[in-house]
Amino acid sequence: MVGWILRKIIGSKNQREVKRMAPAVRRINEIEATLQNKSDEDLRDMTAAWKSELSKMTSPEEQWNRLQEILPEAFAVVKNAARFDVQLLGGMVLHRGRIAEMATGEGKTLVATLPLYLNALTGRGAHLVTVNDYLARRDGEWMGQLYQFLGLTVGIIQHDQPPDVRRQQYGMDITYGTNSEFGFDYLRDNGMATTREQQVQRGYHFAIVDEVDSILIDEARTPLIISGPSTVSTHQYDKWKPLVEQLVRKQGMLVNRLAGEAKEAFDAGKVEDGGLLMFKVKMGQPRNKQLLRMMEDPEKRRAIDKAELQFYQDSRKEELFELKEELFFTIDEKSQEADLSEQGRAFMNPDDPNAFVLPDLILEFTEVDLDPNLSQDEKDKKKEERQQICDAQGERIHNISQLLRAYCLFDKDVQYVIEENKIVIVDEYTGRKMPGRRWSDGLHQAVEAKEGVQIDRETQTLATITIQNYFRLYQKLAGMTGTAETEAAEFHDIYKLDVNVIPTNRPVARKDHNDHIYKTRREKYNAVINEIRDRHAKEQPILVGTVSVEASELLSRMLKREKIPHNVLNAKFHEQEATVTISTNMAGRGTDIKLGAEVPSRGGLYVIGTERHESRRIDRQLRGRCARQGDPGSSRFYVSFEDDLMRNFGAADRMTRIMERFGLEEGQELEHPWLNKSVETAQKRVEQRNYLQRKRTLDFDDVMNNQREVVYGYRNEVIDSENPRNLIYEVIDEAVPAKVGDLVDDSELDYAPLIHWVNTTFPLGLTKERAAFETRSVDENAKFLIGKIKETYERKSSHEETTAVRSLERYIILNAIDRLWQEHLYAMDALREGVYLRSYAQKDPLIEYKTEAFDMFVELMANIKNEVLHNLFRSTSNLKAFEDFLGSLPQFLQREHGPATATATPDEPGQGPGDGEGKIGLDLPQRRTMPKVGRNDPCPCGSGKKYKNCCGRTA
Repeated sequence: MVGWILRKIIGSKNQREVKRMAPAVRRINEIEATLQNKSDEDLRDMTAAWKSELSKMTSPEEQWNRLQEILPEAFAVVKNAARFDVQLLGGMVLHRGRIAEMATGEGKTLVATLPLYLNALTGRGAHLVTVNDYLARRDGEWMGQLYQFLGLTVGIIQHDQPPDVRRQQYGMDITYGTNSEFGFDYLRDNGMATTREQQVQRGYHFAIVDEVDSILIDEARTPLIISGPSTVSTHQYDKWKPLVEQLVRKQGMLVNRLAGEAKEAFDAGKVEDGGLLMFKVKMGQPRNKQLLRMMEDPEKRRAIDKAELQFYQDSRKEELFELKEELFFTIDEKSQEADLSEQGRAFMNPDDPNAFVLPDLILEFTEVDLDPNLSQDEKDKKKEERQQICDAQGERIHNISQLLRAYCLFDKDVQYVIEENKIVIVDEYTGRKMPGRRWSDGLHQAVEAKEGVQIDRETQTLATITIQNYFRLYQKLAGMTGTAETEAAEFHDIYKLDVNVIPTNRPVARKDHNDHIYKTRREKYNAVINEIRDRHAKEQPILVGTVSVEASELLSRMLKREKIPHNVLNAKFHEQEATVTISTNMAGRGTDIKLGAEVPSRGGLYVIGTERHESRRIDRQLRGRCARQGDPGSSRFYVSFEDDLMRNFGAADRMTRIMERFGLEEGQELEHPWLNKSVETAQKRVEQRNYLQRKRTLDFDDVMNNQREVVYGYRNEVIDSENPRNLIYEVIDEAVPAKVGDLVDDSELDYAPLIHWVNTTFPLGLTKERAAFETRSVDENAKFLIGKIKETYERKSSHEETTAVRSLERYIILNAIDRLWQEHLYAMDALREGVYLRSYAQKDPLIEYKTEAFDMFVELMANIKNEVLHNLFRSTSNLKAFEDFLGSLPQFLQREHGPATATATPDEPGQGPGDGEGKIGLDLPQRRTMPKVGRNDPCPCGSGKKYKNCCGRTA
């Protein structure tokens, strides 16, 4: 109450901020009026003078202060492009490194020109980030005319540009591009380029992110990954597909029988028995049609919910386990998990049901260690055999689990569509297709097997970064969107970005009607069709928003039966808009809906939402399509208890009781502002859950990001070094003393291991007599070896051409970094997947991850140094191989192999890197430095050793 009174008296924080900027707006308008008499050449001269002045300032703080001083004049120069004063407010908010929330139709594209022009004057580059290539090209070409008129250069990054063109575009004063293109270029520059000429970006000074909520929040669920083919393809999805199909059919028949028994129990008045049976149906097939129909009945819904609550109590866990064992497998729709039961395992392999149970390796290893009849070699061999059996069973279980998820949780025309014999993922937020993106962890291959299309090979991560950590590289970051206020806390916590809501140029005339809430989807869609028919008869334009391709096509079929002309805009069809337009969420982003002159007299555009989305932002985007710039318009959402949001997040229970209390019959709807708040409460609950998942993901990736910064920093130091030999000598100075300390026992002073290491690593030919290690201390022996190694290397390299040797020395270090960093990424992925199990031991997975990640990174850096030493003399003898490598390198830096493809993982909430989305990535050909066999496989050379302990050390 006190807060409400204070806001009424002194205004909200946002209102005070807008008021504080008002004098600057008046000043800009005054200056702009005086510039009307200036010639075009005069305006360009002002730009050139500011650029010259700012280029002489080396301090970022000095540049910032000067930008603040010239802001009114600079904005006035660009003012002819901006139509409204509120756009000047938006420009100032963006320049200050904040998020400007501006309603649809307020001209955000024009607003961005003001701070982009101002910050580009520093000559350090200003970036405008959009959601797709089309918008980057359209806005860059459209606004580029203004920048070029004022004397600035404009670049546009597109998907298929080669490195030399990209480098040129980044060199412009202002550069437009997409978040994925900027991110991939960062990964290529820092993880693949071997010279400065191959790197295309030039720094991270200032960026404006268009549709900032979509990119920094929705897209933040999908880390960017550059990947190459996995060394060995182990999937067996095509092998297990027929059995899984049969299993899914048997489960379907089982749950249908249970549902029939439940109906009989309900009809006989045995409500508790019926609720228990339907709870089993829910575990076995959560989208079963009979289950969804029974959930419409308030009494049956309560019985099912009661059974679920009872069995999830700690005291009844054993009963819950027994209940699950009556099914072939269980499905958890919220966490997207699928688990085989005992009878499911027996069906998949009657001869050996334990083939789908992971053995207890700790117990088995202990039994081996305690066996007195085995030698140490025999113990090691038995452990390796049991480890291989465990790995095979783990792969088998993983394949089956992913196939069950593909069949039970991923539906065609909802999560994906099929095009040209390929599975194409559909973005749940925009409804747009995402060609090239792949779910990782084998799920994409499982869906490919399910649909009978070509199963592509697994991929292996070569470089990766999250969207969050990429954009946190920028010294100053800003964003603009029509919907950011609901996510203000997340923007501030993760990106340190505040949100300012910019008032509209004209008062909003849109009328947002209360939701119409129905029991079933069928009733809801019938009501939607009736509403469309009535509005269409009045010739009022209608935009119908759906959450999936499937829903848009269902409505289209219903409208065709009613003979109502319409067009469909979804991931499968892109057509021109008509009087009635059906669209997935893509209608909320980046495109304009043009209205005829007579439309206002008919009530303006009418927006119908056929379902509430998990995020309030998406609903607001859809509503924002109408009533722009003071035009009339209206909107209404239609909701049913069968909608995913209502089923999974609790809003339906309260409304069921209300419907029961008022005795509403079939086809009747609920409508009240309080019910809208109930739906929004469910949405807030989901938003909070998703935020916590993204925050947790970022906490894990921050560990990886710290390591990435060190490795990429070291890598760039190697690239920039004019004399890489100094860096090699630094490695020698650090690694040799460490190795001497490891190999020499102070108490025994046995120098044989040290002599063996020296002679197998360097061509020194030392003997015990020549080395005379016993005459010196450990430190003195280290200095002795360092001197010998450097002396030998100088003599060896003096016979080679100087420029070639310098390039080869750089390559030796880069090759060691790249190969071992890729292996480290693989190990970190495995650690991240497994560390969650430690929560069962009452340990915090994040703390465990940080501890082990640190140890692994220390080992990585030591291994890089040892790898450099190991290859130092071997590489100088093969300059031809190095030249061949340089000749093939450009293919790794260009996209010659089709569109970016993801190696994505739709992880369970709280169980891994993502939270329901995938990782978008760029697939590249396998580098020749990667092993051709598994690290634990026998070495092809015939030594009898594992590959990683033999040739794999130097591959």
